[in-house]
Amino acid sequence: MEERQLAISAEQITKVYKLYDKPSDRLKEALGLSRGKLHKEHYALKGVDLSIYKGETVGIIGTNGSGKSTILKIITGVLNPTGGNLNVNGRISALLELGAGFNMEYNGIENIYLNGTMMGFSEKEIDAKLQNILDFADIGDFVYQPCKTYSSGMFVRLAFAVAINIEPEILIVDEALSVGDVFFQAKCYHKFEEFKQMGKTILFVSHDLSSIAKYCDRVILLNKGTKLGEGSPKEMIDAYKQVLVGQYEIPQEEESLLQDEELNKKAAQSAEQASGKKEKLSAEVLGINEKALEYGTKDGEITEFYVTDKKGTKTSAIIKGEEFTLHMKVKFNNDIPAPIFAFTLKDKHGTEITGTNSMIEKAFLDSVKKGDEKEITFTQNLDLQGGEYLISLGVTGYEGDKFQVYHRLYDVLNLTVVSDKNTVGYYDMNSKVIVK
Repeated sequence: MEERQLAISAEQITKVYKLYDKPSDRLKEALGLSRGKLHKEHYALKGVDLSIYKGETVGIIGTNGSGKSTILKIITGVLNPTGGNLNVNGRISALLELGAGFNMEYNGIENIYLNGTMMGFSEKEIDAKLQNILDFADIGDFVYQPCKTYSSGMFVRLAFAVAINIEPEILIVDEALSVGDVFFQAKCYHKFEEFKQMGKTILFVSHDLSSIAKYCDRVILLNKGTKLGEGSPKEMIDAYKQVLVGQYEIPQEEESLLQDEELNKKAAQSAEQASGKKEKLSAEVLGINEKALEYGTKDGEITEFYVTDKKGTKTSAIIKGEEFTLHMKVKFNNDIPAPIFAFTLKDKHGTEITGTNSMIEKAFLDSVKKGDEKEITFTQNLDLQGGEYLISLGVTGYEGDKFQVYHRLYDVLNLTVVSDKNTVGYYDMNSKVIVK
């Protein structure tokens, strides 16, 4: 069996930033005018090992601040590590900060040649690639205009076209496949598929768990600068969901890495949870929009809300096709003849996709008294396409013929649907297809 070749090898990569309370402290320490340390050390990465083999598509996932972008910038040479060893075997094209090397006074053609030269190509080599770049960008005669006149969409299309058409051996992508309109995104993903079929090495960082599940052979999970694990996309997405709700058990050998104050605090919280104490989950973890629009008389008030998956774990990410439950707790500050509990689900553009309420479902048609509390759950299968959605909640009712809004919360929860199969439209018909 032929031995696999390493494209990227990172051993014990560490990146430490010195954080100062004020700029003068940095100057005092640099000039040796302070008696002690005036900075705190923040570990963006702590002893991270990566082995990426040629021809692999590897995803990196983790919460904000986990070190995903930092490790990519170290691999591409944008940042230097504080410690550790890194070896890269192959020409890299990095889709990190699109258009970073563009001169806004130059036109599109001039910027193509400027970028190509910076990447080490001769004028003749760029001539050969020019038409492919122009066809991919598809911005027409604007390519002859200064880049400062471009819309943001045109700019990223051109920058992406340049970056992806230089025939790299290693492609590094950081959220860049979400640029442009839906047609351009489809073209980007088609190019991505081409790269996979050509046996290129791809390192892919994204919050889009659907894309991670669909394209990656293997996934690495980072958290607070530490590598928690690696494995199949499904295994690591499940582990990521546990990290989001503070229920991921850190392996024994990695516990020694938890040395800074913040991580020790997290470990203590996990220990508290294990002993039966209630752990408070952050709004970000639960997908809660703390600045959601709300209004109503507050005669009935929504005091708690969250989503759980089929295992009963609180989360903001659900696998497509699986069951999930929306939970609401309502406190009543006045007597109400017949409250109605409702939710609606929109896409990120604001289009209402679906929704229901307790009156339609004939689930609760009773009266309530002041001081009562009700816990409401809506449980259903999730057949929506992969993507980001927003949930709105409401408590309403009729008093005689008059419709009353007691409490409404608009776009208060974010729901991520994770899918490795997206069909056409908003939801999957789950067709059983037979070809004879």
